[in-house]
Amino acid sequence: MNKYTSTISKELSISSDQVTATIELLDQDSTVPFIARYRKEATGNLDEVAVTNIRDRLTQLRELDKRKAVICKSIEEQGKLTEKLKSDILAAPTMAVLEDLYLPYKPKRRTKATIAKEKGLEPLAEAIFKQEGIDIEKAALEFVSHAKEVESTEEALVGARDIMAEWINEETEVRKALRKLFDDEGVLTSKVMRGKTEEAAKYRDYFEYSELAKNAPSHRILAIRRGEKESLLSVRVLPDEKKALAILENHFIRGNGADARQVRLALQDSFKRLLIPSLETEARMNLKKRADIAAIDIFKQNLNELLMAPAAGEKATLAIDPGLRTGCKVVCLNEQGKLVDNDTIYLVGSEGQKQDAEETIRAFIKKHKIELIAIGNGTASRETESFIKSLKLDKSIQVVLVNESGASIYSASDVAREEFPDHDVTVRGSVSIGRRLMDPLAELVKIDAKSIGVGQYQHDVDQNLLKQSLDDVVTSCVNQVGVEVNTASRQLLTYVSGLGPTRAEAIVKYRDANGGFKRRDELTQVEGLGPKAVEQAAGFLRVRAGDNPLDNTGVHLETYPIVAQIAKDLNCSVEELVGNKDLCNTIDLDQYVTETVGLPTLEDIKEELLKPGRDPREKFQAFSFKEGVESVSDLTVGMKLPGIVTNVTAFGCFVDIGVHQDGLVHVSELSEKYVKDPADVVKVHQKINVTVLEIDEKRGRIALSAK
Repeated sequence: MNKYTSTISKELSISSDQVTATIELLDQDSTVPFIARYRKEATGNLDEVAVTNIRDRLTQLRELDKRKAVICKSIEEQGKLTEKLKSDILAAPTMAVLEDLYLPYKPKRRTKATIAKEKGLEPLAEAIFKQEGIDIEKAALEFVSHAKEVESTEEALVGARDIMAEWINEETEVRKALRKLFDDEGVLTSKVMRGKTEEAAKYRDYFEYSELAKNAPSHRILAIRRGEKESLLSVRVLPDEKKALAILENHFIRGNGADARQVRLALQDSFKRLLIPSLETEARMNLKKRADIAAIDIFKQNLNELLMAPAAGEKATLAIDPGLRTGCKVVCLNEQGKLVDNDTIYLVGSEGQKQDAEETIRAFIKKHKIELIAIGNGTASRETESFIKSLKLDKSIQVVLVNESGASIYSASDVAREEFPDHDVTVRGSVSIGRRLMDPLAELVKIDAKSIGVGQYQHDVDQNLLKQSLDDVVTSCVNQVGVEVNTASRQLLTYVSGLGPTRAEAIVKYRDANGGFKRRDELTQVEGLGPKAVEQAAGFLRVRAGDNPLDNTGVHLETYPIVAQIAKDLNCSVEELVGNKDLCNTIDLDQYVTETVGLPTLEDIKEELLKPGRDPREKFQAFSFKEGVESVSDLTVGMKLPGIVTNVTAFGCFVDIGVHQDGLVHVSELSEKYVKDPADVVKVHQKINVTVLEIDEKRGRIALSAK
């Protein structure tokens, strides 16, 4: 059993055998998607969420152990590491407890206490701290020494109090009790900075704000912190001072004598000068961490829904990036998303220009056998949609408004310049709009997830945690769907289990040099792809038109022999078995169970044989906004409209209703029933019907109801 198994097993309520097996696989450089998909027998069928949680907690515990080793070494070098202290350090369950234990031994800058110790006042502090009724004036007089710069008994007592204040600050049990008080009863308050009332208007809800910190929702915490960062709000997180001081007094004060009064003064000094700054900083960090995790969780859910949005598929597509003054940039993409034509049309201007625009569109449709028309949902999108529909094109051609968030980021990126070195940003942006309709996942992986527009306060949260979390989501989505190895971009291949940028580049170079992959096992011939990388990646890569039909399924190379045996037992070929429902339903899976391959894997194999090349995403359905409603001025209170959810937050969701300004459905308007978490009711890219409640055209705000 791994040394971390017991802790992780208890915390996550997962059996120790499952945790141990997962840790072993992770330590063998297996990826989360691979473990969850192809090692179900080993892990007891743990899903990606459980495997990810084990991975993250394992990382935290190992970091904690590294810190323990550093601390033990530091204290040992000071000659102060006792067996008891070492045992306490090694048993510390959290970083906070560990740092409390280290605090008395941590190298310090020159403090008031160290200065007092240099003056020889530590024995005086020790005598007073015992509170045994000594004559403090007499005791202090013994330490008055011009040689040590102690000029009076008062100065001696001040120095002794400085030393005691540091001891009080370093008392582990007291810090633990105060930390709990901060956690349970700390109050988050914010006030507007003096003279900043006008400048801070957007934060007016937090000018005189107070709330129990543990109850404060993520979006409020992050909003307040942003206001503080902009020097518009002052923020504190503090418990009741009387309760905090009572904890200190109950622990340190023994009696009412003059020495006890000196300890009380030291205690009050320690509380305000040392304990409060330290523990408030810690409380604020914990509050921020909690807010970050909540905000990132919402972002992850939204991103997952967006990346897993239905794909229109491999269809010849005409994509338009709308524009009024500068015209609409039009591009044509073939079934594989390759740019084959482009032009600019003008919908505002002379009749001649409008006629030219119509002729250009009709010519493109005929020349490239267009099946889809994608229109970016930015400025002039509804006008462009109306123009296209006015052409009365063949009804088989679907016209779809596409969320273009991030398209401009892509168009100016190194990736876009590499793909289209001979075209400007307008062409690249239009290509991105068309491709994200054909396959949202394949196109959106080229854009920094933070720029896609489905997060909240993404620039305020821990950027490292955000990046790892979003990378996990992208990786999960890419591997759920699977990747066609012969057409996938380098960016898409990068997210395949076991690959990364260097190996993805190697695959692209191999297929360019060899005219593509004919078989999945050709991966072993790619320079830089060792056995481990092939093991991790193979099951998620597809060779659609390959020599072996299994290459277009999620069946892993390592289980091909099992499928061959099944086919042999059924007196058919593998080619005849794949996709044959009648044959597949006659398979007796129990017959093929081995020590390493159990029913979970065999059931997955059967599912893949039944639906080769299946896409787990929902089937694509075109969506249309209400005709005649193209701007905020077209809205009226009470109007009922179809819309698409563009973002889900802690307080509701934003909905695109086709007027260039998303409306907000507050959590209280999501359902007739009480809704605690909007994500329980709506998802990004979901189509919903809403009613207009309020319109503030001046401020660009629309209030909607989904009831």
